[in-house]
Amino acid sequence: MRVAIAQLVSWDRFYAYDLGGSEVKLGDYIIVNSEFGVDAARVSEVREIENDSKSEFGEIGTVERKANRDDLDSISNDNKQKEGTINYCHKLVKKEGLEMKVVDCYYSFDGQRLTFAFIADGRVDFRNLVKELNRHFQKSIRLFQLGVRDEAKIAGDIGCCGINQCCKSHLKKLGNVTSEFAEHQQVAHRGSERLSGICGRLKCCLAYENDLYLELAKELPPIGTRVRTKHGRGEVIGWHVLTKSVKVKIDPDKEGVKNLIVEVPINPEKKEEEESK
Repeated sequence: MRVAIAQLVSWDRFYAYDLGGSEVKLGDYIIVNSEFGVDAARVSEVREIENDSKSEFGEIGTVERKANRDDLDSISNDNKQKEGTINYCHKLVKKEGLEMKVVDCYYSFDGQRLTFAFIADGRVDFRNLVKELNRHFQKSIRLFQLGVRDEAKIAGDIGCCGINQCCKSHLKKLGNVTSEFAEHQQVAHRGSERLSGICGRLKCCLAYENDLYLELAKELPPIGTRVRTKHGRGEVIGWHVLTKSVKVKIDPDKEGVKNLIVEVPINPEKKEEEESK
């Protein structure tokens, strides 16, 4: 089955839609039947999957057609309304005294639904807010809570690398980055400020090479291993993963010389002779 992987809006999850005979490419808009109604989704990938009613993206929806000029004009008009819609919601949030920040909104293509994306530290009782929004816009109202990474993805910016943020340009899944990734790559000492993105969380790019570092580390003797070197016997106290070398604290010699620490390269084909502790 040939499907399009697409999003209704940049901060929502990805869905799969059966293309049937439709010919689309990356970036095209398609008119789809979603679980909520008729929507316009932007294509991020076209792929072949096994014929099944479900996929990693959930139930597979159907494509009515590729968006035509009138459809694109309708989408554009909805986008023009966003600023005023969000400002009105901001006023209601302030009136209700709610601890939340509205960052975006989405008009469904069929005009029946309006979804507001917001950020909050915890749970928010927004029942009165929904009633007020429903009364004003005369649409089904949905509130969608985002994380700080999603806010950064919506805003977009230039990363410290000098190019557009990965979350804005190509990443489909955000997060799942832990402090262990920085430890594996031996950059934890740089501090949280240098390792964090504009969202205040650890940079997503720390995940890119994590598996490689774990694979390279397998070639190095565990910390605490006793080894024999040309400088004498000692104990492994640290690693340099990329240079494939280890730091060894050499045992005191007969003259009582202590605290000699050397860096020893590890040859994958012929490792340093290891001794049992």
